[in-house]
Amino acid sequence: MPRPLSEYNRKRDFDKTREPRGDAATERRLGSALRFVIQKHAARRLHYDFRLELDGTLVSWAVPKGPSLDPADKRLAVHVEDHPLSYGSFEGSIPKGQYGGGDVIVWDHGIWEPHGDPVKDYRDGKLKFTLVGEKLSGAWTLVRTRLPGSGDKEQWLLIKERDQAARNSREYDVVAERPESVLSDTAIDEKTGKRVRHDRAGRTKAAAEREPAAQPQRRSKAAPSRTARRGKASTAFPDILAPQLATLASEPPAGNWLYEIKFDGYRLMIRFDKGGKVSLLTRNGHDWSHRLPRQCKALRSLKLKSSWLDGELVVLNEDGMPDFQALQNAFDEKQDQQMLLYLFDAPFLNGEDLRQQPLEARREALEQVLQGNESPLLRFSETFEADYQSIFKSACAMSLEGLIGKRAGSPYVSRRSTDWIKLKCTQRQEFVIIGFTEPKGSRKGFGSLLLGVHDAEQGQLRYAGRVGTGFSQARITDLHRQLKELVQESPPVSGKVPDAGTATWVRPQKVCEVEFGEWTRSGVVRHPVFIALRSDKPAEDIVREEPMSAERVEQVMGRKLVSGKVAGVRISNPQRVIDQQSGYTKGDVASFYASICEWIMPHLSGRPVSLLRAPDGVGGQQFFQKHAERLAIPHIRILDRKLDPEHEPYMEVNNIRALVGAVQMGTMEFHGWGANSRNLDQPDRITLDLDPDPNLPWKSMIEATELVLAVLDELGMQSWLKTSGGRGIHIVIPLARYANWETIKEFSRAISAFMARQLPDRFTSKMGPKNRIGKIFIDYLRNQHGASTVVAYSVRARPGLPVSVPIAREELAELRGAGQWHVGNLEERLQGLQEDPWAGFHHRQRIRKEWWEQLEAKAP
Repeated sequence: MPRPLSEYNRKRDFDKTREPRGDAATERRLGSALRFVIQKHAARRLHYDFRLELDGTLVSWAVPKGPSLDPADKRLAVHVEDHPLSYGSFEGSIPKGQYGGGDVIVWDHGIWEPHGDPVKDYRDGKLKFTLVGEKLSGAWTLVRTRLPGSGDKEQWLLIKERDQAARNSREYDVVAERPESVLSDTAIDEKTGKRVRHDRAGRTKAAAEREPAAQPQRRSKAAPSRTARRGKASTAFPDILAPQLATLASEPPAGNWLYEIKFDGYRLMIRFDKGGKVSLLTRNGHDWSHRLPRQCKALRSLKLKSSWLDGELVVLNEDGMPDFQALQNAFDEKQDQQMLLYLFDAPFLNGEDLRQQPLEARREALEQVLQGNESPLLRFSETFEADYQSIFKSACAMSLEGLIGKRAGSPYVSRRSTDWIKLKCTQRQEFVIIGFTEPKGSRKGFGSLLLGVHDAEQGQLRYAGRVGTGFSQARITDLHRQLKELVQESPPVSGKVPDAGTATWVRPQKVCEVEFGEWTRSGVVRHPVFIALRSDKPAEDIVREEPMSAERVEQVMGRKLVSGKVAGVRISNPQRVIDQQSGYTKGDVASFYASICEWIMPHLSGRPVSLLRAPDGVGGQQFFQKHAERLAIPHIRILDRKLDPEHEPYMEVNNIRALVGAVQMGTMEFHGWGANSRNLDQPDRITLDLDPDPNLPWKSMIEATELVLAVLDELGMQSWLKTSGGRGIHIVIPLARYANWETIKEFSRAISAFMARQLPDRFTSKMGPKNRIGKIFIDYLRNQHGASTVVAYSVRARPGLPVSVPIAREELAELRGAGQWHVGNLEERLQGLQEDPWAGFHHRQRIRKEWWEQLEAKAP
């Protein structure tokens, strides 16, 4: 009978805390073991919450000192209210003022195995059980005492039993030695009670990671978000965040781009610290908060904490257009009430890292924040949905500087990116002031400013021309005064400068913006006009801006999905999101497979393939296709029906167009046979799929894999590893083609049965959920005629789009999970490899008679 969660719900305001709502207790799930979780909780006092799954809830105790592996330590455990099963994965910050306010991490988790009837023993006040966790293992006891507690809370004791897992606390204190979360790279600082970054070597980093004090405004069920959100990131809130910068382009590539006005103003990054204090930072890191008190006051009214917003400070002229000269005048005259702050992005919002969320999701979250804004100084930068040509023509006709194009679905990165492009109506950019000339006629101060830009390849400052128009006499006088303080004897540029003998050189520290007609062949500007000084941009970043062609932008982006074609195959509806968790699109998957073609093709070419098709994406209907049938997949190879006359022809993917063509037809996973296409009756490999109870900790999977490998090594069998992309590990044993399928199946069954006999508490050779509870099933059934296994480097049709990835043996111990690599980060791994982990995979070996004899021997 499920236990009620009314007490849990009564103590929490779910409009303010991110803890999961206890809607209802659930019946025990068949086919999986009972879970346990220990959460380290920095509430009013630091303690550990010990929770055991029972009757559809997590029965819970607060353990002030945490568990000890020493049987002599009897740790107090205060019984508290039951929690919902979904609480087992909760990490974050419970807001101050809420019940249990403070930071929480998952310190350990795994499965627990009661030694008797758990319901009766719990009721009687004495639970004996075994833990199988990442940090805790062995036998334990929870016993209720008659000690007086706080209020009506029962006092229990948590005691470690004497067995091989027991340790003397003077030699090893598990809570001190292993402070980190098992779900994230975080720990809780013992002094501050805050979550902090924690690396795998056990060193704690100083930057505190905070979660929001309250949830963002909730969207009603009647109006669901139309933007796919990628999985929430758990990242330390940064003290400094560089803005994303746009790349100058001649025109946008085809595809889905959102356009905003290119504001003629000062770019500002707005930081809200954990207490709500506002800082306005320029691109070069200067804090302008003291110069913009009204804007700071308006921003504080948003009541944000631990947030970063991105925007631009502008002044509008009488026609409502941005006017940079008017902005500078407003600063000079200290008229900050004229300065408007247009906001267009939210990389962090109330402690949540949104940088990997799609552009539309970040903007939607920002727009919700600004809905309650009443200050005329804060505005949301709108996007235009018309076609590029008409928008750009209108922008130029209105004398705007141009447009900013942003690729739909793109993340936020703190660097210059081709996901954001600048589309200018006129030639206009920043230059470094390297000197000035003497004035002529009635002008006083200087005649022209000498300009320079850095060489993008060598970093040297080079002469770029001179500008002598666009100044008022007041501006000349002020600028001349500033430049005289920077005078130096030698020119700061390399190369020849015309009329250098009459120039006054200055240290290259000042930056100005200039509009001009064109660049000459000698690399100087023609018909320049001075616009303004730019104190918000560092001189060392100024280079000659060359607009990229649309084709070059696509090349730099590394994907051609926006054009609708990948590897020459037209992808219909490439922007359709197929995974709501990550936000990845059909075009993303096609581009991913095209980018890893050289890695996946050796595992596909030359053998029959089964396709897992998911036309509606992750979460939709999925089905396998083994035969060509009537579906025409572009460029796929159809095998000769004579290979298996009793079935329709099989398929083979042996080129990039077939690979991408299958994706166009809704394929997400590729599953290969264990035999070559030329001879389907003689397999050339064995695959052992280690499939765990889903509640087993990852540590158990690592240990199980090592045990199987040890047996194979003892036999003398060469084997290789890959992640499944799901929960398990695949051990692949290459063979010489000589045996039939029945022999291979029986031998792999013998390996599975041997491990189950030797270690029955860890392994099972029987399929079915009830046989796998708390154990790992070594699936040998993939080694028979017609069966297939997901190939190396195939995407899996699961949330987050994980990938099945080959690994070297020495990587096994450090592996963080079977889904460690996914569509978004596999490229980084491949680029960092010194050699292919499966470089020697094509080893030919025959099953020996003595191997059979050793596997069939009875356990001692």
